[in-house]
This record gives sequence, structure tokens and C-alpha cells, in this order.
Amino acid sequence: MFAPRTTPWPLVALFTAGYLAPYLLPTTVGRLDSDLPLSATQAGAVGSALLLSSAAAGFTLASRVERVGARTLARLGLALALLGYGGAALSTAVPAVVAGAVVGGFGSGTATTVAATLIAGQRDPHRASTAGLLSVSALAGAVYLTVPHLGPGHGLPLAAIALTALAVWPLTGRLPAGAPDTPTARHDKARLPHAHSGLLLAAAMVCWSLAQNSLWGVSGRIGLEQAHLGEATVGVVFAVALGAGLTGVLAAGALGARLGRAIPIGGGTVLIAVCIALSASATDLGSFAAGEIAWNTLYPVVLSYLIGLAASLDPRGRWAVLVGSASSLGTAAGPLTGSVLSAQAGFPAMGAILGTGLLVIALPMTAVALHTGGRPLLPGAIRRRGGHPAALVAAATGTPTGAIPEIGAPEQPVVEIPVDTPAVPAQRAYDKAGSEVF
Repeated sequence: MFAPRTTPWPLVALFTAGYLAPYLLPTTVGRLDSDLPLSATQAGAVGSALLLSSAAAGFTLASRVERVGARTLARLGLALALLGYGGAALSTAVPAVVAGAVVGGFGSGTATTVAATLIAGQRDPHRASTAGLLSVSALAGAVYLTVPHLGPGHGLPLAAIALTALAVWPLTGRLPAGAPDTPTARHDKARLPHAHSGLLLAAAMVCWSLAQNSLWGVSGRIGLEQAHLGEATVGVVFAVALGAGLTGVLAAGALGARLGRAIPIGGGTVLIAVCIALSASATDLGSFAAGEIAWNTLYPVVLSYLIGLAASLDPRGRWAVLVGSASSLGTAAGPLTGSVLSAQAGFPAMGAILGTGLLVIALPMTAVALHTGGRPLLPGAIRRRGGHPAALVAAATGTPTGAIPEIGAPEQPVVEIPVDTPAVPAQRAYDKAGSEVF
């Protein structure tokens, strides 16, 4: 009997706390623009600074989770998020708001780094990341439905992020003191495996996330200015879109690895490009809602497979963190890029440019998924030359343990059977093997 798979809820909660700030970016940037003496471009720059700080946390802490300890870093990140976002929510001075957003962004990035590292150590990273995306989508949807009815002010979405960090803090006691200490991690502490695939995926993720968040950062303005909708209506559209995202993530969780990763990542990115072009050209409620809902349905699906792909490259979670931080770089540049493109060329042209870019980067991401997704590694010690134990992708795909015996298990007794046929003379020389076992 295989052990039942359980959802690591403390890890899911930490994932939610780290990812909530990017999910609330449209309302955060929009309210900074309307409530503070900032232009739309300046408000987008504040959002970019928040996300850039989050990315910096990932790059800084990618290899330090094991040394510092997952629980300690998680608590540090949540404390910074509480203090930073809370301070920005309570202040009306632009420098204080910017400083609070930067500090809070570093806290969000720290929480996300710990979550990504621990997700990579799970038996099924896709399951854990799917649960995290479900959680953050549901919470963000609730905020979008609630905030417009609580009155104006830039502090409400920031306060929601700070309170989420506070609520997650008690659950950190159930996190491990350090990152998972697997035999694979102990064997390969010096170098990153699959360096070429990881670097290509990280570079592609910068562009992929930039395109997503260029639209997401100005989606509120598209609804208000181009589609001529009220803030409450735009909030309802966002909430419904995030609810559709829940459906998409549920479908991705149910589908699992049946189609591999290449089809969901490549095909999903192409469909997202179409949705971005549709949403950016919306001029009424119907087209705006259709574009946002379709896009938000597909975005978390593809993201969940990308998270699982990055986690499968290294069971210590280093590629998961580095690829996630590269994604945060693109996310950080998104609000400012969207603001500049829309100001210079208009929303429809911005959507066309972003969609074309996504079609281009779909190719290298699909190539990485095909290259690494074809390695059905199983628990045990079958290795490539200079490679890693086979537990790598088994951990990523949820393959049952015990599919093949591990080296080190008790040997079976050997029974000698007499054979009358004379033995074949030994060959003097052997050619190199044509292929190795894997």
C-alpha cells in the first residue's frame, strides 16, 4: 500500500502570503494612483519597486534556506511583510509608502523563497503548488469583492497583505527548521543540475512574467478608462476571473502529468497571448470580462506547470527559487512596462506587442519541458553519468515509491544451478557500451 498524499497546509499558507502581493497588484497600483499625488506611471513604478524587492529576496536567499532554516526565514519574511505593508497602509507620505512597499516586497519574496524550496522537496510539487495557487486565487478574489465596498484609500489592499502575513505566522511552527535533507541534496551540494535547461527556463520566465504583469498592472485602468466601467464592476470582474482561475487550477490538478508539461506550457502560453490581446482591446463590459476571465483561467494553470518544471530540475529547490526570482524580475518590470506601453501606444497596441512576445518565448519553454519532462526518474540509485539519484522527477510527478528497489536493500540469495552445456569462451575484448542504463 502506498502512503496517502497529504496537502502540506502550512506550506500552502506560506505560499499564499508570499504570492498575494502580485495578485493584488492592479488594485494596489490603481489606488496609489488615485489616492496619492502620483501619476499612473509613477504608481506603476512603485509596484515595480515592490516586486523587484521580492525578486531580490529570492536571488539573495536561494542557497541559504538550508543554512538559516526554513522556519526562521519564513518568520522573518512574514514579519517584514507585516511591518512593510502595514506601515505603507497607515502612511500618506509618498516616501514612507514607497519604503514600506519595498520592505514588504522583500518579506513577500522571502516567504515565496521558503515556500518554493519546500515545495521542491515534496513528493508531488505540482500538487503543492496547485493547492497554493487555489488558496491565493480564492483570497485575492475575496479581497477584490470586499475592498471596493470599504471606501477609498491606498491602504486597504496593502493592509490585506499585511493581515494575511499576520494570520499565517502561527502556522510557521509546523514548518521544518531547515530544508528537506534528502540523499540527493547531500550528494550534490556544490553545483546546480541541468544548468542549461535551468538558465533557459529562467530567461524565458523573465519575459513570460513581464508580459503577464504588464497587462495585469494596467487591467484596472483598461476597465475604468477604455471599457468605461466603475471600480465596483471592475472588482467583480476580477473576482469572477480569479474564481475562474480556481477552476483552471483544479483542472490542472486533476489532469496532473497525463499530458506531460510541454503541451500545457506551450499550448497554454499561446492561448494566453490571444487572451491578452483580447483584454487589452476591450471597449465594453463583455469584451473586458471575456478577456480577463479567459486569461485568469489559463494563467495559473500554466504557472503551476512551470513551478513544477522548475522544482523538478533540482530537489533542493534552488532552480525553483532562481526561476521564481527570475519570474519576479519580469513581474517587477511589468507594471512600469505596461504603463509606458499603454501611454505611448495605447492599450490595444500594448496587447498586440505583449501577445507577440509570448508567442516567441513559448518555443524555448516548450523545449525545456520536452527535454526535462522525458526523464521518468524513479526512486532508487540509477544514475546518469555525473547525475543525480532517480528520485528527482519521481518527486516532481508523484510516482509511487518502491517502483524499483533501492541500492542498499538486502541482497537476495543466489542459487547455483548446474548446467551441462559447456561455457562459452570468454571474449578477450569488449567494445564500449552503446548506451547506459537509465
